[in-house]
Amino acid sequence: MTDFTRTTQPGPDGRGRPPHAPAAAQHLVGTSFKHEHLADIFADGLKDGFFEVHAENYMGAGGPPHRLLAAIREHYPLSIHGVCMSIGGPGALDAAHLARFRDLVARYEPALVSEHLAWSSHGGQFFNDLLPLPYAKETLEHVCEHIEQVQNAIKRPILLENPSTYVAFASSTMSETDFIRSVVQRTGCGLLLDINNVFVSATNHGFSAAAYLDELPFDRVGEIHLAGHSEQRDDENELLLIDSHDRAISEPVWNLYRDVVSRTGPRPTLIEWDSNLPAWPVLRDQAMTVRQIIVEHETSLAEAPCHGG
Repeated sequence: MTDFTRTTQPGPDGRGRPPHAPAAAQHLVGTSFKHEHLADIFADGLKDGFFEVHAENYMGAGGPPHRLLAAIREHYPLSIHGVCMSIGGPGALDAAHLARFRDLVARYEPALVSEHLAWSSHGGQFFNDLLPLPYAKETLEHVCEHIEQVQNAIKRPILLENPSTYVAFASSTMSETDFIRSVVQRTGCGLLLDINNVFVSATNHGFSAAAYLDELPFDRVGEIHLAGHSEQRDDENELLLIDSHDRAISEPVWNLYRDVVSRTGPRPTLIEWDSNLPAWPVLRDQAMTVRQIIVEHETSLAEAPCHGG
């Protein structure tokens, strides 16, 4: 097992706090960082906020992207979110890519570092997709080995994001939640819980999002993602949801988030919005809805009757 395993610590409300998640960080609320929003962020930013960037957009040595990211970093914590490590792939990790990822983490010292439970490269070819993997013993070995390589390179645990999927492998021998629990236990990594991904996959595959959430290791959740999804129809005219990150969050996803917060307490929560970008006030309002839900949760705890002996 990796040297980065940490024992979950109790938070002030008695709930578990995941590794590398100080109590003060639990209330962070963030959004994806887009360069066109920089001036508006400085004019009307986020109290107790943070911003997330895709690692691959900042792997060059310098230039305008780094100047803008450095400006944000002076005022806000960062989350660095990898999308191309191909942690779920059967082949070896790309050494050059891992080195660039390591250097980026060292350069900006982000509050949070994450990657996807997916694969996106094979035989030297790279694909512009986060592709699903079969949940089986052999795949588990590859994923754990890759996560430990990443954690050893950056000298800290990562958060692993649950996927949104549109197909499932008949060769899988374990459930996705069993697979995730095994990875977390073996590697000491945390979980980036993407609630929209849960809702999208549950709708597409016909299972219960609530039941899926029941099977996750909530004590290892270090960050939560919320995003919008689009609706399509498949070849049989059945509803198909796409994790598109191009619109406001749906009410069913908000409801799942409320349930998660009631069970975990606050966790750093990010609004993902990557295309069809709205004006900054729209994105900020989505983040403020997160803040409102957290405040409502904490108010309900404070008002709950005490039944001490």
